[in-house]
Amino acid sequence: WENWLRNEQGASSHTVSAYLKDIKSFLDFISKHIGKNTNIINLNNLSQNDFRSFLAYQSRRGLSKTSIARSMSTIRNFFRFLNKIENFNNLALNSIRTPKIQASLPKAINTDDAIEVIRRIRKIQNEPWIAERDTAILLLMYGSGLRINEAISIKRNDISTKIEQSCTLRILGKGNKERIVPVLNVVLESINKYIQLCPHEILTNGPLFLGKRGKQLNPRVIQRQMAKIRIQLGLDDSATPHAFRHSFATHLLANGGDLRTIQDLLGHSSLSTTQRYTAVDESKLLSVYKDAHPRAKRN
Repeated sequence: WENWLRNEQGASSHTVSAYLKDIKSFLDFISKHIGKNTNIINLNNLSQNDFRSFLAYQSRRGLSKTSIARSMSTIRNFFRFLNKIENFNNLALNSIRTPKIQASLPKAINTDDAIEVIRRIRKIQNEPWIAERDTAILLLMYGSGLRINEAISIKRNDISTKIEQSCTLRILGKGNKERIVPVLNVVLESINKYIQLCPHEILTNGPLFLGKRGKQLNPRVIQRQMAKIRIQLGLDDSATPHAFRHSFATHLLANGGDLRTIQDLLGHSSLSTTQRYTAVDESKLLSVYKDAHPRAKRN
């Protein structure tokens, strides 16, 4: 199942680790619950009450609805795999309802704060090459809508540092889904400056962004820097590096970007995921509607 998740489903190492933790918790509980070792036959014979007992157990542990819903999603994935390889079909699982989770809205940083954060991250570092590295990473996330791990994983030969009218970057995102994103000249300028100042050798096929000791940068470094700036500027706890990806989408949408294009730039498989951004700035959308719709205009 783990190999299937990695190789056929294209799940990230983080996702696989979370899934394995969830399924171990489930199998440990079921083994004690039914008083037998878990095997294909016992799993196939589990009843609705068995699954509901597990849900109750999760609640007693104080897990959130989101965590419980995720664990049930993991179990369904595991059972689908068993069905695929063992002609396994537990009908009881199909009738189990997971807790409904209210979709949370993406929390973006407003334009002025985003620019100020990028300005501050350059100033809080004493070493110029590190200051330029951190600036380049935030600019890349904000300018191209990257996740922190996507930015950190870029190799030196993935990107042309030549200042051009239109530069793009090929990103391999979640589920090994590939997408092309634009790279602004201001980002390339910052990357070039970082490369020039970096005291370590940046190998052609090695990571672009290096840590103090010359190895691939750990994303926690950027997260810690962001936490410092968040306190300095009095921003909400939601102002994390990932908020720059939300800001990228929100600000594009607010300035007339269409959902399909934003979906492609973010690498979302489903348009419904991208549509969450339409609820972030309803006042702006209403303003665009009133200005654009012929019947909304006053003569």
